[in-house]
Amino acid sequence: MTAVTTQCCAPIARAPLSEDDAADLAVLLKAVADPVRLRLLSMIGSHPGGEACVCDLTGVFDLTAPTISHHLKVLRTAGLIDGERRGTWVYYRIIPETVSRLGALFTPLAAPPAAQSGPVDVELLTV
Repeated sequence: MTAVTTQCCAPIARAPLSEDDAADLAVLLKAVADPVRLRLLSMIGSHPGGEACVCDLTGVFDLTAPTISHHLKVLRTAGLIDGERRGTWVYYRIIPETVSRLGALFTPLAAPPAAQSGPVDVELLTV
């Protein structure tokens, strides 16, 4: 007898995406597919208090204010962030439900039982 070892892993989805869900998620993925927008999203999400003034975001990049505004508009249009004008500044915050949809796309299904917390080695015996 010889033992053949294969690795099993949990699927990343319960079922294939519907056409509408795929189209909606593609908009979100396109919005974060740019390094500047991905950094902006992470900066807003990790900012103390959960929101960041545009004045806190513009100085970090070697880009003009209109370019930063464009990237923020793309994130806002996709529904990933929201903004509120306070005086001359706009304060941005993450929209958790929308960002969670992105995370859920790549989160594996429930972990295997405690006894099988990692990848499972399965031995197939051949005669």
